[in-house]
Amino acid sequence: MTTEYKGIKASNGIAIGTIYLFNRVEVVVDDSKIDESMVDDEKKRVKAAIDDYINELNDTNGANEAQINIANAHKELLQDPYFSDTIDAKIAKEFKNSELALNETINEMVEIMSQIDDEYLKERASDYKDIGYQLMYKLKGIKPKDLSLIEKGSIVISKELTPSDTSNMNKENVIGFATDLGGKTSHTSIIAQTLDIPALVGMQDISSKVKGGEKAIIDGDEGIIILDPSDDLIAEYEIKVKEQKEKRERLQEVKDKEAITNDGKKVEVSANIGNIEDLKIAINNGCDGVGLFRTELLYMESDHFPTEEEQFEVYKEATQMLGEKPLIIRTLDIGGDKGLDYFNFPVEDNPFLGYRAIRLCLDREDIFITQLKALMRASAFGNLKIMIPMIINITEFKRTLELIDEIKKEFDENGVDYNKDLEVGIMIETPASVFMADKFIKYVDFFSIGTNDLSQYTLAVDRGNENISELYSNYNPAVLRAIKRVIDESHKAGKWTGMCGQFASDTQATKLLLGLGLDEFSASSAKIAEVKDTIIKSSQKEEEEFANALLDIESPEEVEEKVKKHN
Repeated sequence: MTTEYKGIKASNGIAIGTIYLFNRVEVVVDDSKIDESMVDDEKKRVKAAIDDYINELNDTNGANEAQINIANAHKELLQDPYFSDTIDAKIAKEFKNSELALNETINEMVEIMSQIDDEYLKERASDYKDIGYQLMYKLKGIKPKDLSLIEKGSIVISKELTPSDTSNMNKENVIGFATDLGGKTSHTSIIAQTLDIPALVGMQDISSKVKGGEKAIIDGDEGIIILDPSDDLIAEYEIKVKEQKEKRERLQEVKDKEAITNDGKKVEVSANIGNIEDLKIAINNGCDGVGLFRTELLYMESDHFPTEEEQFEVYKEATQMLGEKPLIIRTLDIGGDKGLDYFNFPVEDNPFLGYRAIRLCLDREDIFITQLKALMRASAFGNLKIMIPMIINITEFKRTLELIDEIKKEFDENGVDYNKDLEVGIMIETPASVFMADKFIKYVDFFSIGTNDLSQYTLAVDRGNENISELYSNYNPAVLRAIKRVIDESHKAGKWTGMCGQFASDTQATKLLLGLGLDEFSASSAKIAEVKDTIIKSSQKEEEEFANALLDIESPEEVEEKVKKHN
């Protein structure tokens, strides 16, 4: 009997194949305490497991790009002193055996990352889970299952797939997957996008609905998996698969082209990244630059505030990799739901509206100045721009410019190179910055709209609250009017506006945003080619007429329906 189940779209595309049910080798953690005399031996066991895993990660012979990126990300976490020190402390001070110490440390790290509201950072929890599995298998002497050995035409179904599981998939054999758990910004989802196979996540209980061996269709475009499809349905989807192949071939040709509309409007299509590994993927996917480099990962993956030199090396490498292409680096956006183990944030009733981002940086100017110096030094090596988050008044930005001017004077006196024409812009993510856009534009070089927070604060809807999730919509006319106002004010001043929120990755909204006058889309790497393709096939003038007409509509549902119909 044909049945259909819905999930979260992690990677687009369609596949017709046979279900392979993947069940992880489960382990029972030994929870016994140890004698003091066993402490050194238990520490050595953990160190040996970590060293063994790092050696495996260093062996990249025959690895694809996705596997190399995962290996580098895992090595960073494994080599973080805080990680190994926490395990050692549990062994030495609490007399917990190596398995229990490892398990508790992994669970703590997963809990910390899972609490973060930022989807990109929240999904780093899956990397810690993955590391936990790999190290526990080594402590237990268990050989994990290998997804590279399954048969051709397989659609993998599992409760959860770690980044290691996914990166080991053979694209020739695995044509799609679906999981009970996971989010669309996880490494697992990113790998599915890199491998260009359809994937669904967050399906809750799909692994309990199958036995393995069933015929199935996975439709990553609609976010559904169909079990035991009829012959007529298979025939219908075979036509879609053919069309999909043709589209992929076209996007491969488009990805490195300039995004210029058929009536001559040039648009930059950039990428959102969190580290150098993300940048490699973005460049491979044809990005015109980077519209958002989230620097908080540098801080969150360290056990101390990164020094000027530590930051400089990362920013310099990213700048050099892009050459003349723009690299917009957001200054530290920490606080709210993003904490640091080595810094005590005040206890607040509403941390999302509290001591965070630029507010923390201007309160702790020593931290801010260290980052600004590193950024300014790196600007000598390419087209780096600085972006300030969570700005709500002119005074904050003026003080930021004063600090930059003070650093320039110091650098000039000491002969330190930097870009004398360094551009500094702000993120538009609050109603305050929207209403004051005509004033801000006198001082900034550019705007970048962060729709994730802008929609949340404009609509007074917590985007992480499942009870009211239907109220959170980037298509709400209030949000669209805010976007239009910001773009118009920047254009009046002869400046530009980009967008680095998730709305820029919504390819259904590409024409709408083009019509509103957006100059730069900073999207997820997997969406770059599709955004470019849509822009190249569009007329800016026609889309402007369509977008302006939408601004008079009263409901987000009607806006979204008209956008779908228009596309």
